[in-house]
Amino acid sequence: MTNDEAAQADAATEAAAGADDAGETGAARPSKVERLEHEGDIAADYLEELLDIADLDGDLDMDVEGDRASVQIGGADLSLLVGRNGEVLEALQELTRLAVFRETGERSRLMLDVGGHRAEQRTRLVALAEKSIAQVKESGESLSLEPMSAFERKVVHDAVAAAGLTSESDGAEPKRHVVILPA
Repeated sequence: MTNDEAAQADAATEAAAGADDAGETGAARPSKVERLEHEGDIAADYLEELLDIADLDGDLDMDVEGDRASVQIGGADLSLLVGRNGEVLEALQELTRLAVFRETGERSRLMLDVGGHRAEQRTRLVALAEKSIAQVKESGESLSLEPMSAFERKVVHDAVAAAGLTSESDGAEPKRHVVILPA
C-alpha cells in the first residue's frame, strides 16, 4: 500500500467513525410540529416576562396553525399591547419572533394575537375581500384596495384565491396594497 492509499484509507476510516459517532450522539431532528410547539413555548416565556415587566395580566394560549406557531394573549384590557391600528401588536410580534430566532437560530413565522384583535381583523378583511371580489366579477375590471400591512394583504390574497380569482401586491411600504384581478 502506498502512502497516498494509506492516507485515503485513514481518511475513510475517520469519516466512517465520525458518522457513527454522530448517529450515536445526534438525536433525530424534531418534527415540524414539535419545532413549532417549541417556538410557541419560547414565545410564551418571552411574552410572560414582558407582561410581568409591564405589570399586565394576560392569559397565554399556544397553538400550531397550519405551518406556524400561534400565541394568543387574552384577559383584561390589553389595548395597550394592540395600539392604534395594531401597530404595537405588529412590533410586539416582531420582537417575539426575534426572541425565538435568538433561541433557535431559525427565522420564525409566529403569529401573535392580543385580545382577539387579529381574529376580528381577519373577519373584517374577509368581508371586504368578498365585497371587492363581487365588484371585480361584476365589472370585469381590476380593483386596487387601500394600503395594508403584510398580515392584512395575506388574508385578502387567501380570500381572493379561495374565490377563484387572482390578486397581487403592488406599491412600496407603507403604501403597499392588494390589486384584485378579473378572471
